[in-house]
Amino acid sequence: MAILKIARLGNPVLIRPADAIADPGHPEVRRLARDMVETMLDAPGVGLAAPQVHASLRLIVFHVPAPRVEAEAEPPPEGVTVLVNPTIEPLGDETVMGWEGCLSIPDLRGAVPRHRTIRYRGVDLEGQAIDRTVSGFHARVVQHEVDHLDGILYLSRMTDLSLLAFNDEWMRFMSERQP
Repeated sequence: MAILKIARLGNPVLIRPADAIADPGHPEVRRLARDMVETMLDAPGVGLAAPQVHASLRLIVFHVPAPRVEAEAEPPPEGVTVLVNPTIEPLGDETVMGWEGCLSIPDLRGAVPRHRTIRYRGVDLEGQAIDRTVSGFHARVVQHEVDHLDGILYLSRMTDLSLLAFNDEWMRFMSERQP
């Protein structure tokens, strides 16, 4: 396994749509997924999309840390989820603002509107279907990572740039501010 280099804002791989994966179980896809998990955990992050590690493929990895699970939300799966060729279906029109950071945009975070509840689908590395309805932080993470597969960075989703901050300033002044 290896720690992969993370593409940063300005790299063209981050703004183009990623290619579908024909064979989720292919050894190269499995290797990439393992390396992405190791990279995400080392960074540390809660999600990572293949374009962020210079691979323009529709593959994401993520986990929802226990402290981020909301009381009303369904418990997320244990450990890290590897999702190949994911799709998202918003359930309802309700959106919520929330603070997001990104491993490809280091040292910054911003308030981003996201759908409160979504249904996501895809397959795992064995080709087994994954079909989940989620809300809260879980939904936010999946939407953020799938955006990467479509060449969209969270900055493009922001509706108020006054809610963009360096992490250290956010910790000092904005973490208590509701977006």
